[in-house]
Amino acid sequence: MPKVTSVIVPYATYLRVYEPLAAFPEPERGHWARYARRGDLPTYQDELRRALADLVPTPPVPVPVHESGDAFVLETDGVVCVCPWGTRLRGWQALEEVVEELPPPVLDAALPPLVRRQAAQDYERWLARNPDARPWIRTAAWQVPINWFVLVADEEREYVKGSGDAAAEPPVLRYRTPMVQARRRVARALRALRDAVDEGPLIDGLVDVGRWLEEFHPRSYVELDYGGLVHVLPAGELEDDHSAADVAEGIEALRHGDEAAAVAAYGRLVDRWRAVRERRSAN
Repeated sequence: MPKVTSVIVPYATYLRVYEPLAAFPEPERGHWARYARRGDLPTYQDELRRALADLVPTPPVPVPVHESGDAFVLETDGVVCVCPWGTRLRGWQALEEVVEELPPPVLDAALPPLVRRQAAQDYERWLARNPDARPWIRTAAWQVPINWFVLVADEEREYVKGSGDAAAEPPVLRYRTPMVQARRRVARALRALRDAVDEGPLIDGLVDVGRWLEEFHPRSYVELDYGGLVHVLPAGELEDDHSAADVAEGIEALRHGDEAAAVAAYGRLVDRWRAVRERRSAN
């Protein structure tokens, strides 16, 4: 498949759900079955490059006109699972977030008001026809949200250092876990947090991601992928990054009333990810 550019796009991290083919009605199931048998499937970098290329024209195209027919594919224990890109829905959702985050002059320069209004109207019409739509992928920039780490365990961590040529053999840091495990960990973490701390962003975020997971087939797989961050973080930092273990340790400490251990685990997380966010400010 031709690539828009060979430039590596860093910064984004991902939480993905891979559903078994049985979860899809026809004709989607047939499409994904045929798609999974193809060779040379596109990567998350290809998706990012296409999205960036759409922002170059005048006026920019913040949301694709047509839905992507691509997906990420995972085969485990002989079962083929797919994670559709769902680029249009994610584009609309990302646009709503950008509107809230960017200062008005910057926002108007990058995405003129007329472009944003048209995209909002398109989204409203599309949502009326697809009221139950939900993305298979969540994306974050320059961070991995703490609540994502609750879903996985350190023993599910996969780190591949890669070669010196990132384009030929890029580094990888990710976790994969069965959906049933992810849901169980969310439930256990919520019980521990609600018994120990007041309601707040951490609990709200975990409730939100837990509700999202409930939308998918119970035999799905959940993947937390550091994505493009592996291209900007030193190999030593990646190798020593065991954030999921720190989160699990902190939650277990709260469960046993050990506030000092919980604070220590949280402190390691804060220090690690503060350093990552500082790189964002330096760029």
